[in-house]
Amino acid sequence: MADIPDDRHEKIAADPFCATLGIELADLGPGTARTELAVTEELLNFHGTPHGGAVYSLADAAFAAASNAEGETALALETNVSYLAAAEVGETLVAVAERDHESRRTASYRVDVTAGEETVAVFRGRVYKP
Repeated sequence: MADIPDDRHEKIAADPFCATLGIELADLGPGTARTELAVTEELLNFHGTPHGGAVYSLADAAFAAASNAEGETALALETNVSYLAAAEVGETLVAVAERDHESRRTASYRVDVTAGEETVAVFRGRVYKP
């Protein structure tokens, strides 16, 4: 958590939507974040695999944390996700966000979602900094 004030970390970690799903902020740094989510039965879809919305929400939480970590308000302009594999109940999904481009008013991020060594999804997002 280098260079991130404790109050900012606490504010991001206390996101009520993330708390509802069970998403935890595991790490936060300038332009980076790591979130985690344990796959439970409640997060499965009718196929018995983690719901795409849960995977997306985990990645989006890492994106939001990374893009707002330095205190400047960042608002999502666009996002997309590619689902590559499914995880199992009992596994922990990990989303790691990293800023890969920044200009004065926008920035873009890549978020890799993994379960162990397997990549489950790749998320891309771009923010506007008013």
